Amino acid sequence: MTATFRAVLIDSGASGRTVEVAEVSPEQLPEGDVTVRVACSTLNYKDALAITGTGPVVRSFPMVPGIDFAGTVVESTNPGFAPGDRVVPNGWGVGERHWGGLAEYARVKGEWLIPLEEAFTFEQAMIIGTAGYTAMLCVMALERHGVSADSGEVLVTGAAGGVGSVATALLAKLGYQVAAVTGRSTESDYLTSLGATRILPRSDFTEPGKPLVKEQWAGAVDVAGGQVLANVCAGMKYRSVVAACGLAAGMGFPATVAPFILRAVTLAGIDSVLCPVDDRREAWRRLATDLDHSLLDSMTQKVTLNDCIPVADRMLDGAVRGRVIVPIPDN
Repeated sequence: MTATFRAVLIDSGASGRTVEVAEVSPEQLPEGDVTVRVACSTLNYKDALAITGTGPVVRSFPMVPGIDFAGTVVESTNPGFAPGDRVVPNGWGVGERHWGGLAEYARVKGEWLIPLEEAFTFEQAMIIGTAGYTAMLCVMALERHGVSADSGEVLVTGAAGGVGSVATALLAKLGYQVAAVTGRSTESDYLTSLGATRILPRSDFTEPGKPLVKEQWAGAVDVAGGQVLANVCAGMKYRSVVAACGLAAGMGFPATVAPFILRAVTLAGIDSVLCPVDDRREAWRRLATDLDHSLLDSMTQKVTLNDCIPVADRMLDGAVRGRVIVPIPDN
């Protein structure tokens, strides 16, 4: 390892809160039994909340954000990993309670890592990242509850975002008809290119509505929560399934039990942070086979470590399409 390395560092002290790209030493890395040379990281919505201080994401200071990274093991005392192994973590409090991936090096517990599927480059793995892995968990939940491509149309909210983009592409490749919800009409062509067959305006879901409306969707992937999720549930078909994985529109749920009691709708919660290892491995295996990798570049923009701070503001303003990756070249 080098004498120092670069990292996005969030700190808080007597003089206030600071965010900068700083030089840190390997001795400052947190405890862990595997050290990774980070090849690529990402900027997620949760990272944007951490960098801007908008949400209480960071639980201790100083903190390196970055809930995702992919790279090569350089040191390991964990019997499951050896120098040279290609690895990726998702969740486990990385970037919140434990230093994350927006740095040239990261040290974590080996139990948080899984081997990176051979089908992916480091950049492709991060284009997918926690967003795509979460999208796959949502699709797996729909399948587990019996929603097939023959069941009917599947709704995806926040479709132009990270989770929504990958969910749309996955469902389309698996033969589902996808209705994509977005607040940006300019993204219609983009969503159609991912496989969406119908584009719906977000405004259709943001105002208080009736407990039940016309049955439309056999399944749904919701990243919004709040009033959006309530309205999604109101329009689900009998014995349909909603996979809920986000709260971009709020943590509240201003709904009634009518969809669940009268239409037997299932609301399936999706957690990517503490998801069991076997499910993680299955999700990444499925991503290697069920996602059209030729679409990845179209849903991606690349930024540098220095860019992460200004881009975080744009992400919270809803001005960022798809995925933001942060390649981290060798010194």
